[in-house]
Amino acid sequence: MTEPIHASPGCGDELDPTSLSVNEALRRILGNVAPVCEAEPVPIDEALNRVLATDVVSTMNVPAHTNSAMDGYALSAADIPAQGTRELQVIGAAYAGRPYESAVAAGQCVRIMTGAPLPPGTDTVVMQERIERRGDGAIRLDGRLQPGDNVRYAGEDIREGQAVLAAGRRLMPADIGLIASLGIAKIAVHRPLRVAIFSTGDELKPVGERLEPGDVHDSNRYTLRGMLQRVGARINDVGIVRDTREQTRAAFEAAAAGQDVIISSGGVSVGEADFVKSVLSELGHAEFWKVAMKPGRPLTFGRVRGAVFFGLPGNPVSVMVTFYQFVQPALRRMMGETETTGLRLQATSLSRLKKRPGRVEFQRGVLEQDGSGALVVRKTGMQGSGILTSMSHANCFVILPQDCSGVEVGEPVEVQPFAGLI
Repeated sequence: MTEPIHASPGCGDELDPTSLSVNEALRRILGNVAPVCEAEPVPIDEALNRVLATDVVSTMNVPAHTNSAMDGYALSAADIPAQGTRELQVIGAAYAGRPYESAVAAGQCVRIMTGAPLPPGTDTVVMQERIERRGDGAIRLDGRLQPGDNVRYAGEDIREGQAVLAAGRRLMPADIGLIASLGIAKIAVHRPLRVAIFSTGDELKPVGERLEPGDVHDSNRYTLRGMLQRVGARINDVGIVRDTREQTRAAFEAAAAGQDVIISSGGVSVGEADFVKSVLSELGHAEFWKVAMKPGRPLTFGRVRGAVFFGLPGNPVSVMVTFYQFVQPALRRMMGETETTGLRLQATSLSRLKKRPGRVEFQRGVLEQDGSGALVVRKTGMQGSGILTSMSHANCFVILPQDCSGVEVGEPVEVQPFAGLI
């Protein structure tokens, strides 16, 4: 009788009791990172995509003065006729940069432009399209007007002393404009994270070098650089590390010097040429090294001499999936950001999606609207972890839960748009 093979769970197995769930892995990662303490003042025109270190508090009202929301005529609500029409004498004009400062008496009005402060004695603006001009410098209006119409009140957008932007917010273009509207020239933001990256593997060759049999170009560092640049990190590229214990150790030591985070790709499995895990145990420690997900099971998280470490798989798609699901939320938290999760939506699948229970799968899809405006998604073709075109052609992840056994056409699925990942 043949003795059965006692095999260990591998990346091809769906069920692996030694793998953490996706949710537990993310919980542990976020529980082990904290915002960098340093903040720095920057001019607001350099603050785009930076994270606020303190609240932005207004020192003024916005608008600063009660003003007209329309081109028209400023008048007192007491002069609005209850029935019929009424004539008012036009005694001047008010412009956004040149207000009319004299008092307006009963039976009088002032020609006013959008943004101009309301003259004393007025509280309402009638649009110029709603009046009849008279030849004697007067206008005639009817009662189709309510007190306070077409008026923007001082402080109705922002009040003096109000916190308008909270610490932990990543600044978008509208935020920069808002800060400028308050007259603030500099703001305190968290400093950028310092992130070291390297790829491992004897088969890797730099872009531009000739490939020998068995070689591949190192695409992972370029992908990582792009994703890190969009997050706003400062990158220290250590390069390609050969599959020796000595080079792997030297790369870790170089990467840990003065860096907040280290990210490697490849070498985190259990092959004879995979040294990341063993060197990590000498220079630091690992919190975990496998996650029940596809692609991307061999994921290591830990620390190396004070720097947070992520050991990503070597396959190109696995690098991107694990970065977006685990590394980016951690980096955003370390940068001081309070919102670290991406948007998730429900859509109807236009494709049949194959899956076996045991792992959460992040398939790549194209999210769009059908003729009725409903959200639908289709897969981008073959879903292997080495098929980088599946990411390049996609605009979302299709997230299939751990216990899911596949999806038929017309069934609902959860999607995570790439736009929500920065």
